[in-house]
Amino acid sequence: MGSLFSSFYSSLKLASIFLEEALSDEKNGSGLENYQSVFVIGLRSYGGRAMYLDFVKQVWEKLKEQPFSSSLSSEEKVSPYAAYLHDAVLLYALSVKEMLKEGKDICDGKALVTILKGYNKTRLYGVTGLVYIDESGERCMDYSVYNLQKAGNSSRFIPVLNYDGNRKTISPTEEITNISWLDNYPPKDRPDCGFYNEQCKTSVTNVPVIVLIAVLLVTTSGAASTVVFLKIQKGKLEKQVDDIWWKINYDDIIVLGDQKGILVALKYIDNQTDAWVKNQSVLHEVQLMRELRHENLVTFFGICTEAPNICIVTQYCKKGSLQDVLRNSDIELDWIFKLSFAYDIANGMLFIHSSPLNSHGNLKPSNCLVDNGMQVKLCGFGLWEFKYGKKCQVITEKTTKYDELYWTAPELLRLEEYPFQGTQKGDVYSFAIIMKELINNNEDGPFHDLDQEAEEIINRIKDPSTHFPLRPSLSGEKCSERISSMVRACWDENPERRPTFSSVKRLLREASPEGHVSILDNMVNKLEKYANRLEEVVEERTNQLMAEKRKTDKLLSSLLPSFIGEQLIAGKSVEPESFDSVTICFSDIVGFTNLCSLSSPLQVVSLLNDLYSLFDNITKTYDVYKVETIGDAYMVASGLPIRNGIKHVEEIATLSLHFLSAMIPFKIGHMPGEKLKLRIGLNTGPVVAGVVGITMPRYCLFGDTVNMASRMESTSLPFRIHVSMTTANALQSIGGYNLQGRGTIKVKGKGHQQTFWLKGKSGFNVPLPEFSDNMEGNLQGPLQILCGSAKPSTRSALL
Repeated sequence: MGSLFSSFYSSLKLASIFLEEALSDEKNGSGLENYQSVFVIGLRSYGGRAMYLDFVKQVWEKLKEQPFSSSLSSEEKVSPYAAYLHDAVLLYALSVKEMLKEGKDICDGKALVTILKGYNKTRLYGVTGLVYIDESGERCMDYSVYNLQKAGNSSRFIPVLNYDGNRKTISPTEEITNISWLDNYPPKDRPDCGFYNEQCKTSVTNVPVIVLIAVLLVTTSGAASTVVFLKIQKGKLEKQVDDIWWKINYDDIIVLGDQKGILVALKYIDNQTDAWVKNQSVLHEVQLMRELRHENLVTFFGICTEAPNICIVTQYCKKGSLQDVLRNSDIELDWIFKLSFAYDIANGMLFIHSSPLNSHGNLKPSNCLVDNGMQVKLCGFGLWEFKYGKKCQVITEKTTKYDELYWTAPELLRLEEYPFQGTQKGDVYSFAIIMKELINNNEDGPFHDLDQEAEEIINRIKDPSTHFPLRPSLSGEKCSERISSMVRACWDENPERRPTFSSVKRLLREASPEGHVSILDNMVNKLEKYANRLEEVVEERTNQLMAEKRKTDKLLSSLLPSFIGEQLIAGKSVEPESFDSVTICFSDIVGFTNLCSLSSPLQVVSLLNDLYSLFDNITKTYDVYKVETIGDAYMVASGLPIRNGIKHVEEIATLSLHFLSAMIPFKIGHMPGEKLKLRIGLNTGPVVAGVVGITMPRYCLFGDTVNMASRMESTSLPFRIHVSMTTANALQSIGGYNLQGRGTIKVKGKGHQQTFWLKGKSGFNVPLPEFSDNMEGNLQGPLQILCGSAKPSTRSALL
């Protein structure tokens, strides 16, 4: 679908973009001729550009109205996706219309998709063109090829070819004859010599001549290039002495060593009188140092050549060296830190071994600096001639510090004079000694457990006659067997058996938990795990919260209407509401007081729970609202809180018949031989409904209609439904209900009222209690008492 968006957008927008550029070029003098050979391929526009612009204008006007209140400043800000949304709604409406015509459920998504596929009864043309979905569910699109042509006094892109996506055909328009071709003729479908020059054969006799000319040209060009290259190199060598990019003014370095706003480290040269800066070999070393850039190497800034302040200026690392970190008793390094340090060293050494510098030659903890991010950066390599005035070190000199040779490989120690630059295998040996210090967290060097002088230890290391060369002690308890084996391989007596830093780096990564060797990577990995776990916990807690909320909402909806509960939760006040016509039903148990006197309180509660649970299940199938229960009285209403026209009379009447039918099989748990005698009263009229109270608020009904319904119930008889005149008139207008006139009775507070019995309903095929006309005559005495007596105080409070 994304391609359709871009295609439609191009057909509507790109043409105007090309046209604007053409007009702009015309003002600049280049004219529209440059764009006459441009063809735009886009969706076929059935209504033209004017139709789309008119649609965009209508969308913009609608968005400014309620409820959108859009802040779009102009029509150009309207998204082109609006056209697709418009056509999608039209297509959906067409499908729904067909489903309704065929009698299908419009909520059935699968049936809707089936209708869409291959539908060809009505061709729907929207803003984006023909809207048609084929049998496979793909939209068939019609495309056009547009060409810039004159149209009256202006120029615009006009379709010259149309592609029918349904028929898979291409048809030209009348404007195809107006295309301005180069040389006034369309290009050929195939070049004269073919696309690969296969149609034009070169003469055999001309081949040697062509080859000879090509060889001469190549030879001449090569010779000229060589001469130019040699002259350039000579010029570079001549200017190299005067190249002072690496020279730093000592006055630019403040006391704290902050060079041009950068915190730097200064390494002073011992021989301040004899500077070797102008030697070609030194300049070559400086050039090499300048080109070395890596995350695990300190940055080389340059050299200060002003005596007595001759020094090397490099990057400053705030944490000091690895030696400082190991000697700091306040820092307890865990295995992740140690492994990260080792990996940084191996990574930096691998870069040096791959560079023109070739090797480090002075790898030891004091030359492994640690920055603020706890990342190791190597230093102390290169510029040997500048620092010492020579390229080799003589071990037999009196100034030799033997404790600084612990990290030098045995094969180099055996030489009376070895290069400061060292060897790659010698660097691997040095790394092994550093690894031992990292593993054991040694503070006093790799051989701190030997009670010998440094010179004696060095002599033992370089002694080739011993069967067991001296090496630092390595504890297998503080690292894995793989790491121990790697360290032993790195300080092997035979240099050829030592691994490369590429192998060391790979092994360190494999030994790291989940392959994360960087401290930052480990921290990020732990944070990701924590975040994922946190998301799971939040999702779990949210689901629990939503489950509890659903329970609370369900409980609240059983106490109050749902929309009223939402208003109360939102802290809004609920205004009383008037209803013009509702029907109210009251029911109670005849002889309930005597029944209570013969039962325990728990038995009474159990009886009412069984009865009202039965009634609650019945009310679920009707459009009624249960108002409340008071003692043995059960009150329901229809037509509120949601109005349902005149339907409320029929709902309450049928519900009352259902209540009576349910009394036939109902058994009293503790008195199975007794029958529960239910009487019901109905009345129809206007009421006012509202929420009363703050603590345990109730949705109550007020008005004379409620009072009359209560009187209908109190003057009713067992197993009878007593209805008022208003309810009877409504039922008669509906039809289908069996009503019997009771006559005129005296109702307290209402005088004489004509009332009716509801005996049944046409089509309501459920058993009902027997309707006996003798019952009322037998209860005339009690009836007069009921008519003239007030109901219990609870009912009076309700009214």
